[in-house]
Amino acid sequence: MTIRVILADDQALIRSGFRVLIDSAEDLEVVGEASTGEQAVRLSRSMRADVVLMDIRMPGIDGIAATRVITGDDDLAGVKVVVLTTFETHAYVIESVRAGASGFLSKSIEPVDLLDAIRTVASGNALLSPKATRALLAEFATTGAAPQIPATVLDVLTTRERELMTLAAHGLSNDQIAERLFLSPLTVKTHINRAMMKLAVRDRAQLVVLAYQTGLVRPGNSID
Repeated sequence: MTIRVILADDQALIRSGFRVLIDSAEDLEVVGEASTGEQAVRLSRSMRADVVLMDIRMPGIDGIAATRVITGDDDLAGVKVVVLTTFETHAYVIESVRAGASGFLSKSIEPVDLLDAIRTVASGNALLSPKATRALLAEFATTGAAPQIPATVLDVLTTRERELMTLAAHGLSNDQIAERLFLSPLTVKTHINRAMMKLAVRDRAQLVVLAYQTGLVRPGNSID
């Protein structure tokens, strides 16, 4: 199955480079290019892509606003957005995740890692660069905002789902969780997907945010 990708960046040279790279992979295909946020939204609706690589600074509505429109459209529920930018600031990371982005990566990412990132997000998993993850966690550590949502929203989860959500919020991958709990990676993925469905969150990034907002996980807490 080919993963359909839209490139949204106001610099044609950058779009051209990404197109060559992505189209070189047998399982990936660029189906559209956008130079503005508005174009990215229109293409997402017309091309039914799987993943949108979204720059932040573009004319008109920026990439974060465009991401918010795409992720807020029920008809585009299957479209995942990866924010790809030169500016890995705390504010951009937080705004992107809150807007519904499934990933936040630097444009300096290695080519092979970018291709893997597209596949990861298309499969339903979230992906944040290490710097972006630190920024996200630092936000909760410094603002004192968590918990913002009643912990009772987690009552729909089983004990196992809550346990896996906690580990995911600490940054562990499915494979790492599986090894830690002596489960198969598929079992871990199934439990986490069920938790996301019950809590009505789009992806793993939103699940992590919710873990902090409900106080299930607090900055500085150890999982050991």
